[in-house]
Amino acid sequence: MQHENFRVRFAPSPTGPFHIGGARSALFNWLLAKRYGGKLILRIEDTDLERSSRESEENIMNALRWLGITWDEGTDVGGPYGPYRQTERLDTYRRCTEQLINSGKAYHCYCTEEELDAERQRQMDKGETPRYAGHCRHLTPAQQKELEAAGRKPTVRFWVPEHQQIVFADLVRGTVSFESDGVGDFVIVKSDGIPVYNYAVVVDDAMMAVSHVIRAEEHLSNTPRQILLYQALGFTIPEFGHVSLILGKDKTKMSKRHGATSVDQYRKLGYLPEAIVNFLALLGWSPIGEQEIFSLEELIEQFSMDRVAKNPAVFDIDKLNWINAQYMKRLSAAELTALALPHLQVAGFVDQEPDAGQMVWLEKVMDAVREYISYAAQIVDVVPMFFAEHIEFENDAAKQILLDVDVAKVMEVFCSKLQALETLDSSSVQGLLKSIVKETKLGGKKVYMPLRVALTGMVHGPELDQIIPLLGKEKVLSRITASMSLAQS
Repeated sequence: MQHENFRVRFAPSPTGPFHIGGARSALFNWLLAKRYGGKLILRIEDTDLERSSRESEENIMNALRWLGITWDEGTDVGGPYGPYRQTERLDTYRRCTEQLINSGKAYHCYCTEEELDAERQRQMDKGETPRYAGHCRHLTPAQQKELEAAGRKPTVRFWVPEHQQIVFADLVRGTVSFESDGVGDFVIVKSDGIPVYNYAVVVDDAMMAVSHVIRAEEHLSNTPRQILLYQALGFTIPEFGHVSLILGKDKTKMSKRHGATSVDQYRKLGYLPEAIVNFLALLGWSPIGEQEIFSLEELIEQFSMDRVAKNPAVFDIDKLNWINAQYMKRLSAAELTALALPHLQVAGFVDQEPDAGQMVWLEKVMDAVREYISYAAQIVDVVPMFFAEHIEFENDAAKQILLDVDVAKVMEVFCSKLQALETLDSSSVQGLLKSIVKETKLGGKKVYMPLRVALTGMVHGPELDQIIPLLGKEKVLSRITASMSLAQS
């Protein structure tokens, strides 16, 4: 890769929620710009007038900011090659179109959709690859006027040269070649005067001095058309790198059936941006060695296109959850509480404006359960034991534990000793439990397990010396009474 005047771009279409695949493309470009001291351009490709919106544009920029991905030029920060929104660049495209038409490299096409569909069907019936046959290539000015008088609004087509091999060196795939005869003359400007993607992107990348185009594999088939346009307009052709698709675990293209697909969904579920970035970097890129958890600085230092894989990347939600859990372990109790609080409030566990005492107690709860959650939204599944008025047994096996012949004795001794405790904290509860094991001569499991089930309804979970102080004497005693009664009913 050439590194002098290194300029890359991320150019999303603001037509809906910001897809996780788009975030990966933005990340790869950002990492390269940072590594090589280059610039990242954020360009908004909003020529799909019906579907584009400023709301989606804001959603994309907010998602990028949340991930920590910054840009050097764009709609909000300006730059020397603006404007950075395609609908504000129509005059530029118009000038380039006139240049192509005047040089005989493009022409007006008056064919209707019905005529084009019929031609496509005829070619398919013959077993041919559908492509435009060039009907309007040689229309005279008089013929053009006649068609316009009949109410036909022309598109502009690019005249594809015949019998050419289009070859380029892809940074991921190596040498790639296409035959121009398989392309066919293609539309570059629609009848409403709006340029199509393949045309606008070439003009923009050239005018913005983009040196490297790093994008998703699905754009690979667009590249020959774009190279022909670069050549026809006399522009310098950038280096291309096409990154593999992201697939679900079932090896089909990532979609809603695989779970959340937008960055905003992961933010709302309480994933950490650092974890999402770490995970996305590993989707299609292989670091040297076995390391899996990377800081941004480490990613910038190591990231390179020569370790980007040709094969599709599999979006493994279990891997993402594991990575996120590693980052959550680094959070303080206060940080974890802040992350979990909105989910606790929505679930009705916590007031909309908890007081200082409630926040202190919540931080202790977070410390007790942090090992059991991979992302913040899971908190509502693991904290009911601290809030519920009545516990429910997770299954019959848990209920059976309370029916053991020795359980009543354990509960009697425990309740007596608990009431006598002056201080209720982790240390005092540990001492209390050890004294019960010693006094009853039953062994740890026969003491701890029935107490856990009586207090939480479950056989696994946080340590008893964490649970009991958080519940308090009154709730502990009432739960034991209720659980024993429930087990015997």
